[in-house]
Amino acid sequence: AIRDSYQTYCFLYLNPFSSLIPEMAKTVYLGIFLSTLLLATFVNSSPLFTGICIKNCAQCKEMYGKYFYGQLCADSCVKYKGSIIPNCEDIASIAPFLILNDDLS
Repeated sequence: AIRDSYQTYCFLYLNPFSSLIPEMAKTVYLGIFLSTLLLATFVNSSPLFTGICIKNCAQCKEMYGKYFYGQLCADSCVKYKGSIIPNCEDIASIAPFLILNDDLS
């Protein structure tokens, strides 16, 4: 028991801040988490991404013409704040906005 006390004393003497490290780590992790959350919120609601999304919709409308529903694409850009940006070369990203031949009027 005396030896354990002596080892603890030596450890604390050589590492005086060791008892603070777990508390500091919690604070640092909390700070990193909150910063990441704040940054993610800012990035997702950025008008820059909404603008890029709308420009991509216009480009797809030029490429696909009457087979692409550009207004619906632009509306989704505004609704989702540019979080889903359509890529005209990726059919999966523009599938909701494609008009099938049967739907043309």
